Amino acid sequence: QVQLVESGGGLVQAGESLRLSCAASGRAFSTYTMAWFRQAPGKEREFVAVVHWGGGGTDYADSVKGRFTISRDNAANTASLQMNSLKPEDTAVYYCAAASPPRGDYRYVYAYDYWGQGTQVTVSS
Repeated sequence: QVQLVESGGGLVQAGESLRLSCAASGRAFSTYTMAWFRQAPGKEREFVAVVHWGGGGTDYADSVKGRFTISRDNAANTASLQMNSLKPEDTAVYYCAAASPPRGDYRYVYAYDYWGQGTQVTVSS
């Protein structure tokens, strides 16, 4: 069992930065693939970024590539999402997710077993 708690959301202006953190409780954090998803009002939850266990390979949605960076600290049981050059269209509730391993395609919600409660990110123009 893994419990995830996100933090770091807030209200910023376009062009600014935020750093989200996901604190995980439970054992064997290093064996979990960690991902960030987001959900805007009236839209489906969508993939943002993933960092795999082991070698820590990463992948990003095209909409955030070059602006967002995902990382993990296995010693601290945390995963982070550095978000730069934020745009109004990045406004959403951001969720941390974990799976060991993901079931099928890691870009989809169904692949993950554990979810945090979400943190709101609002970007004003």
